[in-house]
Amino acid sequence: MFKPNHLKARLLAGETAFGCWVGGGTPTNAEILGHLGFDFLLSDHEHGAGETREITEALRAIETTPTPAVVRVPWNDHVFLKRVIDAGAQSVMIPSVDTPEAGRDAVKACLYPPQGIRGYAASVVRASSYGTEPGYVEKANANMLVILQLESYTAVEHAAEIAAIEGADVIFIGINDLAGSIGRLGQTGHPEVQALARRAEREILAAGKVMGTVPNAGANVHELLERGYRFIPGPYDVALLRDAGFAAMAEYRTIQEARARGEAPPVVNASSY
Repeated sequence: MFKPNHLKARLLAGETAFGCWVGGGTPTNAEILGHLGFDFLLSDHEHGAGETREITEALRAIETTPTPAVVRVPWNDHVFLKRVIDAGAQSVMIPSVDTPEAGRDAVKACLYPPQGIRGYAASVVRASSYGTEPGYVEKANANMLVILQLESYTAVEHAAEIAAIEGADVIFIGINDLAGSIGRLGQTGHPEVQALARRAEREILAAGKVMGTVPNAGANVHELLERGYRFIPGPYDVALLRDAGFAAMAEYRTIQEARARGEAPPVVNASSY
């Protein structure tokens, strides 16, 4: 349902946004996390579990909270982008943008003519509050936040041209896939990987665009902020659940082991409702 894109306004005003990934395929996770104070939730449909219908359900869940939603689509596909935006996504992240041509195509897919090629169904789609939002077409283009991901050596080679694209609001360095593109998968802290990231950073900042990435072995959140990043999705809902489960089981085993030795169990913060 239409509402002004406060995340875009904040980023373009120079503020920093720290968010959380939601990829577990459940709107409940999105709803819970939306009440915790993150600056945005990034609903991941590149690697996350969920189809187009689930994107709408995730958006509905997030919209019950104060937190704005970003949707990462599976690919730079103008048909899929059209469906996601019609469903109500106002902020979209598009992976694997390797060339200026791909970047321009991505932006055009998100905007109505004359700026883009988004197909028209504004009188009936969820994004326009089913045709009840006055002046929706003009508002849609003005409120659309487009995030392009640079995730390869080739993308870094074209970073200056991609960052210069009008309508590309955030340029996001996909550091893990960038590492993989030079044979360093899983080595985000490697000097060669960080050198490429630094090279892309210079071009993005020179273009005056908002820069994003994830915390990684080469830079924690503090270091990313020092380097000029302002769009940082940090934790992932699946990892949060996994780690909380490990912690709860570690507490339980510590108590059981103490009991088996006939000792008083240590005082722990037992997980509970």
